[in-house]
Amino acid sequence: MDSFKNEVRDHVVAAYETVHEELKNAFHFLREAWVLVLLLLSLVAIVIWLAKPAPPTHVLMGGGSVGGSYNELTKQYIDYFKKNGVTLELVQTKGAEENLQRIKDRNDPMQAAFIQGGEVANREQGQGLQSLGSVGYEPLWIFFRKNLLKPDTTHKFEFLKHPLSIGEPGSGTHFHAIRLLELTDRQLPENFKTLSSKEGVKAFKNGTIDSVILVDGLESENVQAMINDPNASMVGFAKAEAFARISPFYHVLTIPEGSLNLERNEPPQTIHTVAPTTKLVIDPQMHPAIQLLFLQAAEKINGDRSFFAKYGEFPNFKDAIIEESDVAKSFYEYGAPRMLEYMPFWLAEFFDRMLILLLPMAAFAYPILKSMPAYRLSRVRSRLNEVYGALKLFEQELETDYDPTQHDAYLKRLDDLDKRAQKLRVPRAVVSEYYTLRTTIDFVRNLIERPIRARDA
Repeated sequence: MDSFKNEVRDHVVAAYETVHEELKNAFHFLREAWVLVLLLLSLVAIVIWLAKPAPPTHVLMGGGSVGGSYNELTKQYIDYFKKNGVTLELVQTKGAEENLQRIKDRNDPMQAAFIQGGEVANREQGQGLQSLGSVGYEPLWIFFRKNLLKPDTTHKFEFLKHPLSIGEPGSGTHFHAIRLLELTDRQLPENFKTLSSKEGVKAFKNGTIDSVILVDGLESENVQAMINDPNASMVGFAKAEAFARISPFYHVLTIPEGSLNLERNEPPQTIHTVAPTTKLVIDPQMHPAIQLLFLQAAEKINGDRSFFAKYGEFPNFKDAIIEESDVAKSFYEYGAPRMLEYMPFWLAEFFDRMLILLLPMAAFAYPILKSMPAYRLSRVRSRLNEVYGALKLFEQELETDYDPTQHDAYLKRLDDLDKRAQKLRVPRAVVSEYYTLRTTIDFVRNLIERPIRARDA
């Protein structure tokens, strides 16, 4: 038992002595090479200072009309951002027009919003904006009171003759409803009501209007309310292909018979409609890392198969009216940086920001790191040589001007040189040189004391 205790104690003592010795070596190393260490730390500080600024932790995103799909979609993005340490705040707006104006305003903190394709008709209107691509389809839904429905309602646009909600000015629904009138060469009749989507649904249910136009996702609260209203039936576009050819931002979608409501067989026959895409529009000054986070969220949230989209169809660049973000181009071509697969977003983003500067920094830091041990050895040898030099001068003085009466003074000078040597902290690589110096000092001391010993003998 005693031998076991002794063995444990020996191991503990050996570990303590090893740690103590390493700490002493590190301390002495810093004392000798502090200039190089300070230079290296300064270099790191300069690199961090020159690097791109860190991404914000709070981002504002415009919403849309109450009950629309944008609000629900944004909530999913909010959850995704939260998991990655960024707060995405939904800002309630009146619709696309307000969203676009606020994103273009450099003094407005709002930096992102969903808009419908076609709401920016040309590149001039898109100045001050960038696109991260499309994330889904937004069909143009026309619901008509079922008891008024006739076989030629769609072809002859009979529903336009009845009280109709076309969305409030500034909204995407209003924009596309007016576009529909322009394409059919019709004027805005008095029976058209500029109600918000939610107000239009409410007005249909209380019988104030007979038709509602919505441009929104299938999952939106307003669209679902109309699909599930037994008094409403959806009408399609007999010339959907023609609309899509005339306005390229429209895509033709097919809604099979009964696919919206099997129990009521809604729609009663397969119909076609047109749909712009939902675009994710941003301020060009948005931090690249936040752009990447939006794209990852879009891939996660909008990349699955849906009622209208195939798996992996979104996000993408379907319409190129608005300038495409360079971050998005790289994402669609090469995917997300590989680092994001192995580390949290904030850490991967930091390394991504630093990568461009780390390579030249490493090229500069490598010779500094490599020279540190040699620098320390050089400094120690320089101090050893200082003592050697002083000893050499003393020896020459003894050879030319030796004075027996100064014997004690000579020994005092040698003791001072010896103490000076003892104070030197030397690494193992120069231990032999250190003891050679101490031996040389003793050799000179013996030369001085030899006449005294000879006389006493």
